[in-house]
Amino acid sequence: MLTLLLLVIATALVFEFINGFHDTANSIATVVATKVLTPTQAVMMAAATNLIGAFYGTAVAKTISSGLVDAEVVNVTSQVIICALTGGIAWNLFTWWLGLPSSSSHALIGGICGAGLAAADNNWHALIWAKTGESLAKNSGLYWKVVVPMISSPVAGFLLGVIIMGGLMALISSMNNAGGWLGRISRPRWVNAVFGKAQILSAGYMGFAHGTNDAQKTMGVIALALFGAQASGTLDNLPSWLAFLHPDGGKDQIDKWIVVSCALVMAAGTAMGGWRIIKTLGHKMIKLHPINGFAAETSSATILVAAAHFGMPVSTTHSISTAIMGVGFAKNPRALKWSVIERIVWAWILTIPAAGGIAYGLVRLLKSQGWA
Repeated sequence: MLTLLLLVIATALVFEFINGFHDTANSIATVVATKVLTPTQAVMMAAATNLIGAFYGTAVAKTISSGLVDAEVVNVTSQVIICALTGGIAWNLFTWWLGLPSSSSHALIGGICGAGLAAADNNWHALIWAKTGESLAKNSGLYWKVVVPMISSPVAGFLLGVIIMGGLMALISSMNNAGGWLGRISRPRWVNAVFGKAQILSAGYMGFAHGTNDAQKTMGVIALALFGAQASGTLDNLPSWLAFLHPDGGKDQIDKWIVVSCALVMAAGTAMGGWRIIKTLGHKMIKLHPINGFAAETSSATILVAAAHFGMPVSTTHSISTAIMGVGFAKNPRALKWSVIERIVWAWILTIPAAGGIAYGLVRLLKSQGWA
């Protein structure tokens, strides 16, 4: 059992590494597309800001570890968690190969739900659909923490992208109409120069926001595995060199070693880059200039930081993709490449059922062999 627990942790860190290079595009696609930074510079900045963001809170990790699957209904074994992670990894690699910016968050959530459902022999009560607390921030379950943000965050990303881009365009237009020195600095050359510098800050903000949300999801999976191992007695007689595996703060805290490990592994994955998806986000949907990249990154990062505060595992992919769409719509609706957007949306729709289906099938296979 201890070997299986260590295998869970290793698999979770593999998922985190893949999440890093799969979702690197979310942080840096726009800053690369606008040529404000070279790909290497952008990846290194994203890795550093992801690392910093990963240490900013654990609310999302707690949602993953205790807010989706009811441990009183289903026995969350190491085998179940490995199958959940494998479902997410498989879908991530498949969409990365196709260059589609699908959601690692939803791949993981789908894997957890599919594996949990199979382990509970199709008992839908194994999934926590809605659990209302004292306030909206305390509400938990798939409805509050997955369904609501899955719908609202893309809409918010699009609208915020339209609003910020529209506001910047209106500001530049009014400066141009004013004439004089305001008119001079509102010319395209000056606008590109100013927002070329500003976009470095917005890309850093985006990398930080990515770390605050995405790194925490794997922290939650490892914590979930440790809680299950503690309940089953696996951690009762650990050798001294593995004593750190005991959850120090119970289900209310995520241990520091988990936070540090996930932060470092995600940063390493980010440093590997995800060039296939960068090409789709940064070049195929719409042609971007520095002012467009600044607006998209600021919009998306703001949504991610707010969601992390409330413990919502929001998709970085959805928020940045729809922010880019919103910016493009404000700029020129006809410039958007709807065929590319259609492929992206289909990847979003299929992510949870696809990753969940893979995890479900793996658990059922293990159960049929008496291994789970």
